[in-house]
Amino acid sequence: MTIPSPDTSYHMTPAEFRRLGREVVDWIADYYERVESLPVLAQVEPGEIRGMLPAQPPQTGEAWADILADLDRVVLPGVTHWQSPNFFAFFPANASFPAILGELVSAGLGVQGMLWITSPACTELETHVLDWMADMLDLPAKFRSTASGGGVIQDTASSAVLAAMLAARERATAYASNARGADGSLVAYTSTQAHSSVEKAAKIAGIGSDNVRLIAVDEAFAMRPDVLARQIAADRAAGLTPFFVSATIGTTSSNALDPVPAIGRLCREQGLWLHVDAAMSGTAALCPEFRYTHAGLEDADSYAFNPHKWMFTNFDCDCFYVADRAALIQALSILPEYLRNQATQSGAVFDYRDWHVQLGRRFRALKLWFVIRHYGVEGLRFHVRRHVALAQAFKGWVEADDRFELAAPAPLNLVCFRYRGGNAANETLLQRLNQSGDLYLTHTKLDGKYTLRLCIGQTHTEERHVAGAWRRIQEEADGL
Repeated sequence: MTIPSPDTSYHMTPAEFRRLGREVVDWIADYYERVESLPVLAQVEPGEIRGMLPAQPPQTGEAWADILADLDRVVLPGVTHWQSPNFFAFFPANASFPAILGELVSAGLGVQGMLWITSPACTELETHVLDWMADMLDLPAKFRSTASGGGVIQDTASSAVLAAMLAARERATAYASNARGADGSLVAYTSTQAHSSVEKAAKIAGIGSDNVRLIAVDEAFAMRPDVLARQIAADRAAGLTPFFVSATIGTTSSNALDPVPAIGRLCREQGLWLHVDAAMSGTAALCPEFRYTHAGLEDADSYAFNPHKWMFTNFDCDCFYVADRAALIQALSILPEYLRNQATQSGAVFDYRDWHVQLGRRFRALKLWFVIRHYGVEGLRFHVRRHVALAQAFKGWVEADDRFELAAPAPLNLVCFRYRGGNAANETLLQRLNQSGDLYLTHTKLDGKYTLRLCIGQTHTEERHVAGAWRRIQEEADGL
């Protein structure tokens, strides 16, 4: 085989990267300056984007100008603009320029941080920033790395609940054998309003969705501890082994707050692992006045929240904490010969590959570090408070219009409401609003009723955007 001449290279040179990188950064900055003018929900039909792409890949490299041009021609028409200030759907997935720059540095370094030794800074910065976050949220001391627990960045809250369930499974079976796993007797619990990730985790962990008990909720859509207690007793009487409860601080449908103190006491009495999912609403605890939402965490075994939802840290970034890191590591650690090294064997370092399912991991802590250092705690609190205040203003506007009604309590930044004309009218209203491109809302069903959700958490959402959304909602309601 002839070795190709080193005089011929297809790589981009540092000089080219410097010049073209500036063009890409300019394009991103321009995008943020114009995103408000773009239709929030992508206005394309299925297959339309693929139809704009050539059937075969290019055989020779293309001009960078053509590649950039296709961002506008091909990509943007098919983007639902999560960073638009008129995005009120789902929960936010907000980004910020400091986070984007942190992601750029992470990509540039190209670190694979599976072990401490493969990049000590990747591990130690993550450990330290997660301890910062524990302080910022005033989490119980046991969740800090300086105690028995510690934090790690997962990709999403779905991965966090899976990791927690795996650790709980192994603890419940007395770490009999990783090969044994579950024998069909283990039972997990969560509310009817909990995220679907709990059921998916049970499937992956070998628990099975049939062994997930969905516990009834109260009038505020929060889990009922009395029903949970009765279900646990019934399962024990049937010869089953309750082992895991997932409580939610801020459910996806309605932002309901499960009564963690009561659930935690029950889990402690029964010897069950308690995982607390605060994916979006956990960020609110940056502000002391909202820390009531974290009551009861002293009885939790694990906790997770997503800075990529409401803390200006672009996707993906979930902060997952355990009170006993040994339980998590024992459940997930496998050490083949090719990963052995002196640092690992010394026991003096964290190898985060043992804290989640995947082996490989990138340098996610950089973007979180950049965000915290840029905004500071006070800057982050300022924006959380603004978003909550805007949501409370919107709530007041809904209550003042007798054509609409609130569908659930609105303690933070999500308002669930409906038009009083029935399910079909609400569905029509939502479709008209989203098809307009002026804003984007999503829906849920609460007590069987079609309900509109307006969540405020985008980085650049101002009062005028929320007021404009309410005006459009009223205008569309006029035509129903």
